[in-house]
Amino acid sequence: MSLSNCSLPILGFAAFSGTGKTTLLEALLPKLVETGIRVAMVKHAHHEFDVDKPGKDSYRLRKAGASQMLISSRFRHALMTETPDFEPSLNQILSRLDQSAADLVLVEGFKRENFPKIELHREAVGKPWLYPEDSNIIAIASDSTPDSQLPLLNINDIDSITAFIQRWMQGHLAHTATCDTLAPAMLSVEQGRSKILDQIIPKSKSKQVELKDAFGRVLAEDVKSPVNVPAQTNSAMDGYAIRSDDLDAQDYEVLAEVMAGYSYNIPLEKGQAIKVMTGAPVPKNADTVVMREQAVLSNGRVSMDTGKGAIKPGQNVRQAGEDLREGDVVFSAGQKINSAELGMLASMGLSEVRVKSPVKVAIFSTGDEVQQPGEALRENCIYDANRYTLFGMLTKLGCLVIDLGIIDDTETALENALSEASTVADMVISSGGVSVGDADYIKTVLERLGEINFWRINMRPGRPLAFGKLGDTPFFGLPGNPVAVMVSFLQFVEPAIRKLQGESNWQPLTLEAVATERMRSRIGRTEYTRGVFSKKPNGLLEVRTTGSQGSGILRSMSEANCLIEIVPEQEEANIGDRVQIIPLSV
Repeated sequence: MSLSNCSLPILGFAAFSGTGKTTLLEALLPKLVETGIRVAMVKHAHHEFDVDKPGKDSYRLRKAGASQMLISSRFRHALMTETPDFEPSLNQILSRLDQSAADLVLVEGFKRENFPKIELHREAVGKPWLYPEDSNIIAIASDSTPDSQLPLLNINDIDSITAFIQRWMQGHLAHTATCDTLAPAMLSVEQGRSKILDQIIPKSKSKQVELKDAFGRVLAEDVKSPVNVPAQTNSAMDGYAIRSDDLDAQDYEVLAEVMAGYSYNIPLEKGQAIKVMTGAPVPKNADTVVMREQAVLSNGRVSMDTGKGAIKPGQNVRQAGEDLREGDVVFSAGQKINSAELGMLASMGLSEVRVKSPVKVAIFSTGDEVQQPGEALRENCIYDANRYTLFGMLTKLGCLVIDLGIIDDTETALENALSEASTVADMVISSGGVSVGDADYIKTVLERLGEINFWRINMRPGRPLAFGKLGDTPFFGLPGNPVAVMVSFLQFVEPAIRKLQGESNWQPLTLEAVATERMRSRIGRTEYTRGVFSKKPNGLLEVRTTGSQGSGILRSMSEANCLIEIVPEQEEANIGDRVQIIPLSV
C-alpha cells in the first residue's frame, strides 16, 4: 500500500516504549519551526483516547450520537470522527491533513507501515535494535554505537537531529521523501496481498451444471426463487390446527387427519379442528397449531391443556413464502455453493445452476537437486514435496491442476515450460529459484516473457516471492522450502485464486486463542508459527506450537491444525497472552 494521500515529505520515529519519543519531539518541533519548516504531526495511540473535555458542549453532542464533530474558534478548529468499526491506516489519516499548510509530516507510531523513519534507541531501555528488520529506517539516533552503516546521530543532540532532517528534506524531496513515490524494499503481508489482488481479474467463462455437480463451485449469476418456500402455509409441528378467533372454545370437533403431502380443502369453521403432521398444509381459516403434547383427545373431540402453556394466535405455523418469496434474489453471483446453499437451491426445485468454470492452474518445480518420488534418490538430492503439496491445496479449492513436473535448470527448458503453461492455464505456479539476489535462470526467462516483480515479504517463513503476468496469465514464484510454500500459498495464492474464481467477499477465518507457551518473534515482521489449538472446558481456545519451526520441516505443518500469527508490532507472545490463529484445513 503506497501512502498516496500525501504529497509532502513524511518522516517517522521508530522506538520502543520508554525511549522518550514524545519528549524528543517536544524539543525537536520548536527547532524545526525556527528554521521556517511548517510541521504537521501524526501520532498513533494504542489505546482509546479523548481530545474533548467532559461537560463541554462538543463532548456532550458527540456522546449523544454525532459520528463527526467539528468545533471551530477564532484560533483553531478540530474535527473528531468516531471510528468504532475499523482502525484508520496512516494513508487514511494523511488524507485528513491540510497539506497546503505544511512542509513536512512527522509521524510517531505506525511502525508496521512502510515510510522513512529515524530509529530512536537508548541503551538503558534494554530493547533490541529495529534497523536490522526494518529497511525503511534511514538513520539512528542513539546514546550508544550500533554496528550499522546508517547515519548515526546523538539522541541527546537536538540540533544535530534538526540539521539531519533539513538535509534529508533537501536531498529527498523529489524522490523517496514524498509519500506518493515511496517504494519500500520490503513489503508487509497486507501490502503484498493488496498488490496481487489489484492485478487479478475474475474469469468470465461459465457453464450450466447439474445441481449435484455444483458443490464447491461459484455462482456465475444471481439466483432468483421460482417458487414460494414453503409453497403453502403449513404446520411447524405435529398437532391440531384451529382458528385464532376461536381460542375460547372448550373443545373442538376433529374433522380429519392430514399427513405431509396431503391437504384438507374445506374452510375450517369455529368449533372445528384438523389433526396435522409437521409440514402438512393447514386448511383455509386455520392459522394456529396446538402441539399434540398440549392436546387432550376424547371421543372425536380435542381440548387444550393450557396448564402446559398459553395458546398464542399464529403459533407453530409457517407462512407460505416465509423462507423465500417467488422472485426474491436468493444468492448473488460470486456466492460459493456449499452444503447449505446446495440444499437451498434444491428446495426451490432447481436442478441446474450456472457456475464459473474451474480455474486451471499449471504447476512445476525447478532445481537440479529435485527428484520425482519413486526414483532412486541420488546423492545430494531431495524428493519433490512441493508439487504434491500444491496439488492438494489447489484441488481442495476446486482447481483443475496441470502438472508440468520438474523443469531442468536451463533457460530453454524453463522458457518452453512457461510459454506452454501461459497458453493452457489460468494461473502458473512454480516453487524454488525466486530468492532475491540469486542467479537462477527463472528470473531471466520470466523477465523476457512477462512482467514480473521479485519481492521480499516481511514475514517468516516465506520471505521471497515472485508475482507477475505471463501475458494475461498470473504467475506465482514461491520459495523452495516446503513450509514456506504452504504459508505463502495461504497468504497470497489462495486469495488470488478465490478472486479469479469470481468468489465475492471471501475472508480467511481467524480466531483468538490463549498461548500456552512463550512464542518469540521480531518487531516489524509477521511471524507464522505452526500450532495446535483446542477448546478448554470453559469454551476458550488455547494454542501451542508444534515444536521446531524450521521452514523445511514439513512434518510441523502436518501436525498443525492452525497457523499462529504474531503481528509485526508484537515482540513476543507470553503464556496467557491472546493471539490470532488461522485454522488449517489443507
